[in-house]
Amino acid sequence: MTPSDLLKDAYTRVVESAESVVDGLSEDQLAARPAPDANPIAWLVWHLARVQDDHVAEVAGTEQVWTSQGYADRFGLPFDVGATGYGQTSEQVGRVRASADLLSAYVRSVHEQTLAFLATLSEEDLDRVVDRRWNPPVTLGARLVSVVNDDTQHVGQAAYVKGLLGQAPRS
Repeated sequence: MTPSDLLKDAYTRVVESAESVVDGLSEDQLAARPAPDANPIAWLVWHLARVQDDHVAEVAGTEQVWTSQGYADRFGLPFDVGATGYGQTSEQVGRVRASADLLSAYVRSVHEQTLAFLATLSEEDLDRVVDRRWNPPVTLGARLVSVVNDDTQHVGQAAYVKGLLGQAPRS
């Protein structure tokens, strides 16, 4: 297995988990917050896809799926087109509403663009420095692992919230 194959497997697990989390949920369930400032499933899945889209497009030198495939317009969120969810207030988090189908489509589209980029990489490419703002500077390999780590944390949080919704009494 090559490093690229390993990354493909990790990112594939993210998309499969994200699609499973949103499957069968209504827009209201996706927007439900188990506590007043808790992150809802819709925001968690949107955010993990936005971060992956943003970070991978940057290192790949491509346009983000968010804009190139019209997802910014399809979601119609009241944020700057470059927003990824990082640093958003609780009020902003609560404004992310989307259907399971739209969330899945966006996550899948981002995944496809990520896989296309990963297919171009050699083992040596992973050592390329992509961000000198950190000490030590960040390599492509470290950036890709960082993104998949962030994604897995957020999809796990979304799965937990879905479990909480399943335990809630039906009204």
